[in-house]
Amino acid sequence: MAVRFGSGFACLALAVVPLQAQKRAAPGSPDPSNLLNCVRGLAHCDISLLTPDEIKQVAQGARKRNIDYCMDGSALCDPTRLNTQEAKAVDASRYRRNLEKCFEGTPSCDPLLLTPKDAVSVRDSAAARNFDKCTEGSATCDPTRLTPEQAKSVQAVASRRNMDRCMEGSPTCDPLRLSPGELAQVRADALRRNVRRCLDGSSTCDPLQLSEEDSKTVHATLERRNLANCQSGLANCRPLDLGEADLAAVRAAFHSRNVESCKHGLPECDPSLLNGPEMASVVAAFQQRSNRARSPQTQP
Repeated sequence: MAVRFGSGFACLALAVVPLQAQKRAAPGSPDPSNLLNCVRGLAHCDISLLTPDEIKQVAQGARKRNIDYCMDGSALCDPTRLNTQEAKAVDASRYRRNLEKCFEGTPSCDPLLLTPKDAVSVRDSAAARNFDKCTEGSATCDPTRLTPEQAKSVQAVASRRNMDRCMEGSPTCDPLRLSPGELAQVRADALRRNVRRCLDGSSTCDPLQLSEEDSKTVHATLERRNLANCQSGLANCRPLDLGEADLAAVRAAFHSRNVESCKHGLPECDPSLLNGPEMASVVAAFQQRSNRARSPQTQP
């Protein structure tokens, strides 16, 4: 029985050894992430682990990326790897990009690459852009590129723009470009603006520019405003500019305000100016406030 057991064990050992040898000989399962990295041109690509079929996939991916780079005008493009058909497609894409840049007027435009027909269109587009800039008064306008008709139109628009600035009193107004009629209109409008500034008491008022009638109107308005300020007790009151009657009315208004200030206990109260009855009314007002303050405490 022992012999039979030993024989069986030997047979089992002989059967296991080939299986282990077969497992050691079998290659390890490939890493799919390595193939993806290689196909996409990413880092951590180990070419030594690729099979011949996988190398073909990687080559196709690299070729497609290069075509995309070339079509997009990327610096990563290698034109030597393109075939004839691909090179034609890339040249067509490059031409379209350059044509768009030329139509947009970008500095990266290369006009030498344009066909005669497209060069004419680009030149017309640039002339139209220049005309628009000149019409808008842009500093980038090139007046030497305008046609005689365009120059007349631009000059008319510039004259209207200058007229508007002069009518608004802008410092950029050029009065030398105005016609006699426009100059008279601007002058009249400037006089009206000066009258409004004087009526508003502005520091930019020029009284020397006022006519005799306007000067009377301005002085009357300023006198009424000063009287109202003095009657309200404002700091910009000028009592020396008031007549006797107005000064008496202002003093009466001040006396009334002083009585009210004293009644309310305000700091601007001057009790020395109160007469007997007024002092009595002030004392009564204080007593009323004091009684109101104590009344809630006396209630049960």
